[in-house]
Amino acid sequence: MKIHRFLLVFVPLVAFVASGWAAAKKPNIIFILGDDVGIGDISFSGADRCKTPNIDALAHGGTIFTHAYAEPLCGPSRATILTGRYVFRTGATNQDATGRFTPAQEIMMPIVLKKAGYVTASIGKWGQLPLGPADFGFDDYLKFKGSGIYWNTQDKGKDYELNGKTVPLHDKEYMPDVMHQHLIEFLTKHHDDPFYVYYSMSHIHTEILPTPDSKPETTDIHDLYADNIRYMDKLVGKLIAELERMHLRENTLVIYFGDNGTANGEAPTATIGGRRLLGAKGSMFEGGSRVPLCVNWPGVTPAGVVSKDLIDSSDFFPTFAALTGAPLPANRVIDGRSFLPQVRGEKGQPRDWVFVELARNWYVADQKWKLTEKSELFDLSDAPFAEKLVPADTKDPAAIAARQHLQAALTQLNPAGGYLDDGDGTGRHIGREENRAKKKKANQD
Repeated sequence: MKIHRFLLVFVPLVAFVASGWAAAKKPNIIFILGDDVGIGDISFSGADRCKTPNIDALAHGGTIFTHAYAEPLCGPSRATILTGRYVFRTGATNQDATGRFTPAQEIMMPIVLKKAGYVTASIGKWGQLPLGPADFGFDDYLKFKGSGIYWNTQDKGKDYELNGKTVPLHDKEYMPDVMHQHLIEFLTKHHDDPFYVYYSMSHIHTEILPTPDSKPETTDIHDLYADNIRYMDKLVGKLIAELERMHLRENTLVIYFGDNGTANGEAPTATIGGRRLLGAKGSMFEGGSRVPLCVNWPGVTPAGVVSKDLIDSSDFFPTFAALTGAPLPANRVIDGRSFLPQVRGEKGQPRDWVFVELARNWYVADQKWKLTEKSELFDLSDAPFAEKLVPADTKDPAAIAARQHLQAALTQLNPAGGYLDDGDGTGRHIGREENRAKKKKANQD
C-alpha cells in the first residue's frame, strides 16, 4: 500500500515537472543575413546561374516570402533590421550616417530579447553600424572590419575582434569558417538556454576571392562568385546539421534573408527565368531592394508554402518580440509588423505596403504599385524586371485608387519630417568613388 501511495504522488510530480520544463523552453532564433544577396543569387527565389541546395531545403521545408524588401545598402538595412525602425527615425539614411546613433537613442534586438531570458550573439559583419555589438546588448560577438573579409591577405583581414579582444586571422584561416566555428561554440555553450543569433555572413560581398573549395585554376570573377555562393550554401547546410546533431533543430526558428540586392558587377548575370532584374544594390528599383526570405521552424512553420505577403526589414524586430514574449520598447515608434502568425502558418494581418528609403529617395509599394517621394507612380505588374511609370493624368481607376492608397501611407509616415539625409545623395560613403579612382590610378602607376 505504501508503494501505491508513493506511485500516486511520484507519477503526477514527474508529469508536472516534465510539462513545466516543456512550457518553459522558449524557441531559439537564428537569423542568417546574406551580404549583397539578391533574389537573383539564390535558387529558391528563382536564380538561374547558382544552385543553393542547402538554403533551398531550408526554404522548401518552411515558408518562402516572395515579396520581401530591404533598404538597398547594408548599413541602413541592418539598422532597420536591428531596431525595427525606418531610417528617417534613426538617422541611418546612408552608409556614413548609420554609424552615428547611440545606445541611448536606439534600442536593438538583444536588449529586448534579454528581458525574455535570451542569451544573444552577433557573429560576423557589423559593418557600418555604430560602436560594437556589446554596446547594443549582445552577450557574445565576433566581428571583423569592413565588409567582405575572407583571408588575411586583405587589408582589413589581418585580425578580427572576439568579445573585446583582437585576434589575428592566421594564414590559411578562412574568416567564414572562423565565424562558423565560433557560432557552433556558442550553441554548444548555450545548448540549454534560449538563444538569439544574429549571423551576419561575409558572403557574397566583394572582394570576390577563391574559397577553400575553389579549384586553383579558377580565376574568372564570375566563376569565383559562383564558388562563393556555393560556399555560403555549404555553411548554412553545416549549421543545420549541427543543430540536428545537438538536438536543437526542433526548437529553433531559422530565417534566411538578404540585406540588399545583388552588387552591380554581378547584377547582369543574376537573372531569373533568363531575364535581368531592373536595378541592383544601391538603386531604388526592385533589383536593389527585393531580397530572398525564407523561414523554417520544424513542426510549426508549414512546409512548401509560398507567400506573397509583404515583408520589410523592420518586421523582424516585432516578430521576434512576439515569438519570445518580450515587451516592445515604450515611448518610441516601432515601424515593423509582426508576421509571427504567417511563420506559424496562420493568416495574420499582412501589410498593405512596404516602405524603403535610401539617402534622399523613398517609396511605398504593394504587390502591384509603387509611389515615390517625387509622387511618381509605377506599375509593378512586370516587376522585378520592369517598372512602368504611370502618367500623372492617367484615367485608369486602378492607378488612381493605388495612388490615393499609397499617398495616404506616405502622409502617415511623413519621412520628410524625420532625419533628412546629409550625404551626397547616393547613400554610399562620401568620397567613395573618388577614393576608388585614386586607388585604381595608384595600382596602374
